[in-house]
This record gives sequence, structure tokens and C-alpha cells, in this order.
Amino acid sequence: MSNDASPLSSVSTIRARNRVLHILQLFEEKAVLSVEEIAQEVGTSTSSAYRDVQELCQAGFLAPVVGAGYVLGPAFVQFDRLVRQSDPLIRVAAPRMRSLLDETTQRAVTVLSRRYRDRVMCVHQEVGHAPHPLTVYERGVAMPMFSGATSKVILAHQPDRALQSIYLDNEETIRRTLKCESWKGFRDQLEEIRKAGVAVTHSEMAEGRIGIAAPVFASKQVIAGLSLVLHERDYGGDDFRDAVVAAAREITASLSHEDTWIVRGS
Repeated sequence: MSNDASPLSSVSTIRARNRVLHILQLFEEKAVLSVEEIAQEVGTSTSSAYRDVQELCQAGFLAPVVGAGYVLGPAFVQFDRLVRQSDPLIRVAAPRMRSLLDETTQRAVTVLSRRYRDRVMCVHQEVGHAPHPLTVYERGVAMPMFSGATSKVILAHQPDRALQSIYLDNEETIRRTLKCESWKGFRDQLEEIRKAGVAVTHSEMAEGRIGIAAPVFASKQVIAGLSLVLHERDYGGDDFRDAVVAAAREITASLSHEDTWIVRGS
């Protein structure tokens, strides 16, 4: 993970520099927007916003809905399909995630997540054939950086300099969520996860659920977290922990043979 400008400051820079990207990013906060709302948020005239919206509609990135509003358009569905087909991480991980369910329990879900700005986002999941818990880590959902096994195992493998920056930017949230009263306590808690090579959480994201996560690396940088999510009654202890760690290591090894991969998670 690069230690340059923070992900959120990068977003602010994009918004200041590129009005079209700014318009699309507005839909992260609200599903339907009018031209007038877009103009106000972007800081431009209604006529200019209307021209931008029409161009985005013609390209399929926006679509009109009843009530003079606009929503994200079908182009994003096409791009999502292209990501699923072309991302080497998903291509390598998906079959190993299915075999992880065979090795542990089909009453579970395997989740592959990446860092996205100041959060962690699920990019792929495989579900067991037997009744399994519903997971909040649905593809495309950005989850808090400080809760859940997946988030913690990705966080634990950030360089100290990046961790210190994260701590300073989120000190109050970290104290409340991780019960860490100092930078040293935060670093020490994550160091334990790093040394163990796995994070296990109980009822952090949902009551009665266990999350087991291990890191996936490329070019010696953590690029993802592989998780197994299941009910407490189905937890197999160390055998399940070892299986998740082994699967993550195999994905890492397979990525080393790929021609290309995505290292940055934001």
C-alpha cells in the first residue's frame, strides 16, 4: 500500500479536477438525483449539469427515472461483468474459495475483500450448498476498516507508517471500536494478528457469527483478505483456521505466476 496521499484526499482531488467523476461519485450518497441537485453539489450551472448528465446518459453511465431524476445506468453492469472476467485476483481465488468450503463446511460463506479508500470492500464471494449465514460482506459493499476479521487482517499487514497515519485520522473510532487507548495499543493488537497470520472474530459483524480471515499478498504487499464466515455452532476451531491460512497462501502463490495483478486497493 502506498504511503502517499490518503484515499479520501485523492477523492477530493478528483472531484476538484473532474466534474464528470464528481457527478458519478454523488451517487454513492444518494440513489436518485435531479439535475438541480447535481448542479448544486458540483457547483455549476443547471444548464452545464444538464449537458453533463445527457452525455453520461448517452454513454450508459446514467439513466432517467420517473420524477425528473437520474440513477446509475447499465454501463456499470457491463463493467462489473468485465471486472469479474478480467481481475486476476478473482480468477485465481474463486476456485480455491470453493474448495475451502469443501475442506471446512458447506454451511458457510467464503469472502474475498480488498481495501477501498478508508474501508474494506467485498469483491467476490462463494456460498456453501447447505444452509449458511447471510453475510454483510456482499459484493460491492464497503465495510468499516476496524470491525470484522477481514478488515483486521488487511489492516494488520499495513506498513507502520501507514498504520500510524490511519490511527491519527481515526483515533476516536479506533478507541471506541478496538478498545485501544493509544497508538502503541493499536499497533500491538494488530501485531498479534500479523504474527498469527490469521484473525478470528466472534459476533463482531453479526450475533452468533464467526469470521476467520487470512491475508493475500502480491509483490510482498497485502492486497486482499480471504475470509470464512459461519455460525458459531459450525466452527471447527484450529482446523478451520489452518484451512483458511492455507487457502490464502495458495492464492498468493498462484498470483506470483500471473502476468499482471492489481496491487493498490484504492
